[in-house]
Amino acid sequence: MFMTNDTNEERTGATRRTALRGLGLAVGGAALATGLGTSQAAAAPRHRLGTYVLVHGTHSAGAFWTPIARELALRGHRVVTVDQPGHGAEAFVAEAYQRQDLKAMAVEPSPLKGLDLDDYEARVTGIVRRAARNGPVALVGHSLGGVSVSRVAEAVPHLLHHICYMAAFCPSRALPTADACTAAPENANAVSPVELTVGDPDRLGVLRLNFRTGVRGELALLKEMICADYPDADFRRVLSDMQTDEPVAAYAGRAVGRAGNWGRVPRTYLRFGKDRTIATALQDRMIAEADASTPGNRFRVHDFPEASHIGPLDPTPVVNALDGLAG
Repeated sequence: MFMTNDTNEERTGATRRTALRGLGLAVGGAALATGLGTSQAAAAPRHRLGTYVLVHGTHSAGAFWTPIARELALRGHRVVTVDQPGHGAEAFVAEAYQRQDLKAMAVEPSPLKGLDLDDYEARVTGIVRRAARNGPVALVGHSLGGVSVSRVAEAVPHLLHHICYMAAFCPSRALPTADACTAAPENANAVSPVELTVGDPDRLGVLRLNFRTGVRGELALLKEMICADYPDADFRRVLSDMQTDEPVAAYAGRAVGRAGNWGRVPRTYLRFGKDRTIATALQDRMIAEADASTPGNRFRVHDFPEASHIGPLDPTPVVNALDGLAG
């Protein structure tokens, strides 16, 4: 099944429980009427399916995962895609953004101001706790979602069967935050969105980008950052799902896992070879530093040499790498 947030999960679960109770009464009544008692199938223990909890990256939402989540679900897996606070179903759309008034957009307040990595961790941990009641959990993060993966794995390692970073930040003692990772020398050839920033991030409390720009140079920069290998039509589709605001505090939050907690959870890294947002050299450094901290539990690395930041247009190779991580 494919669930987009834990509110929908709760409603779906309640509906399903009601339906199963009714079915159980009907079957039980029929069995008693015929003198058959409880069937062998009913007495057999239910197989506990694993769950993939998928965490989106910066300026994105749970819907980012739709192609991957769909394929995982079609292979029989349970999947939950997370909307971080202020994203997806809770997204803020600035009034000035809607009418493309960039001057007004530069000062329009954002309700995401004040959100930080603690809020992100709490959202994901809450979903992991619920998912873990039903079996093993594989927690997967893309891009900025990696800091949430590290935080949650540090907080509740006993609830996680596997963690996976998909071209994602994996902070270390030397690079303890997403900001520090971005500023590392290994990321020097990455493409920065600084020139696309609308307003003052320190005053707004968010990094605000205008994804509805019609300026050719700005569109070219965005495409290089996000998905340089995609056809233009697919690039525009991706842009339409991007969100303007990301809290600056989320980039600054410390997310260093310790060997005894985060470091004991089996982990995988999906390495994208043409990523211009989190450069491949930075990905390699983060993998190496994590492995050095826990030499007995090293990353399992899957290399995608032609992939840009959001991964291949065809989700199949990524799903092949993820398949089996949830048990």
